[in-house]
Amino acid sequence: MRLYLLALNPTDSVTEGFLPAAARLGLDVTVLTDSVDAHRQAYKDFPQPPEIRECAVRDFREVIGEISRHHTPDGIFSNSDHLQTQTALAAQYLGLPGKDWQTTYRAKNKAEARRWLSAAGLDRVWAAELAPGQDPATLIDIPFPCVVKPREGVASEDVALVEDLAGLTQFAAEVQERRSGAVLLVEEFLAGDLRTLETLGDGTTRQVIGGFRTAISEPPAFIELSLEFVKHPQSITDQVLAQIEALGIGFGACHTEFVVQADGRARLIEVNYRSIGDRLDLALVEILGIPYFEHVLRVYLGEPLPTDLGARTDLTSYSFYICADRAGTLTAAPEPFDRTVDGIALSYRTFREVGDTHEYHRTNRDYLGVIQGIGPDQAALQRIAVEFVAESVWTIEP
Repeated sequence: MRLYLLALNPTDSVTEGFLPAAARLGLDVTVLTDSVDAHRQAYKDFPQPPEIRECAVRDFREVIGEISRHHTPDGIFSNSDHLQTQTALAAQYLGLPGKDWQTTYRAKNKAEARRWLSAAGLDRVWAAELAPGQDPATLIDIPFPCVVKPREGVASEDVALVEDLAGLTQFAAEVQERRSGAVLLVEEFLAGDLRTLETLGDGTTRQVIGGFRTAISEPPAFIELSLEFVKHPQSITDQVLAQIEALGIGFGACHTEFVVQADGRARLIEVNYRSIGDRLDLALVEILGIPYFEHVLRVYLGEPLPTDLGARTDLTSYSFYICADRAGTLTAAPEPFDRTVDGIALSYRTFREVGDTHEYHRTNRDYLGVIQGIGPDQAALQRIAVEFVAESVWTIEP
């Protein structure tokens, strides 16, 4: 069977998760990408690397044309935030299982998601779009402090909390200078305990995989500093499920970020219609003891999800991200490792190599590495992670 995988840059989720899962399923994989050399480098040590073909993957017409000229597809898949609609349109055109393109568009376009939820009567958040060159002063009744972010952005990139019109005007100008033609979303700040819900569906049934509690940096940026695997109260889970169901979410993996407010109300921050990243999807395999990546791929081949995934419930995880605090060259850092400490599976992985030079972004692009522990005791996981960070050295020189 032939699986087409659409990708931009290589990611750990694909390199260590989805491609090995595809091999275990016996699938032949063709990677369509506009970054061929980077993918060849990422898979150079694979016993059987996937086929890699250059394609303008942001254009669904090019995707359909490339697939139609090549091997007959049995499934089309992407784990990229930016390629869900293109993947959905190609799958629909070729008569293959996939997400509804209107839903992928709705999830990606944060302004449209806000409008949809408001129309459904589930949550009303003050939000307005700011076009390139538009004066922020033309927006009416802005509820300061407010959040500014790219309407179709990802993660914490170019996201900030601004206190007043002057701050909004300055930040918007900076972002739109970096992102020519980008529309920004200005919206009400939703304070609360930041969490995630991870789900997986086959278009008919949906399974809750789990969730995380997230610690973030101090404003104005929103950098995820650590995540712990948690079981949300059913009342919270039900609220989130109702909102993503209203958006149409129900096929494949979905990573939903939300806050829980003091009154127990769950309010969506954003919906990422793909698997959670930053190595947390890889952690789900160990936490739950299930073939997570295989389950995701199987639904794209038209297979139903099991009614019971058989997930274990006795383990949790804690992931702590080490972030650069300035621009410069990384000259010293710990080596990656896997070890067992006091019965805890502990790993460290790098996001930057020694010798790499980077700007300071104030986003998750500043991650140097992640220390991740999996075991039964959350307090012990956090203690061991803190000890590792205290004993280790990361040096950045101008």
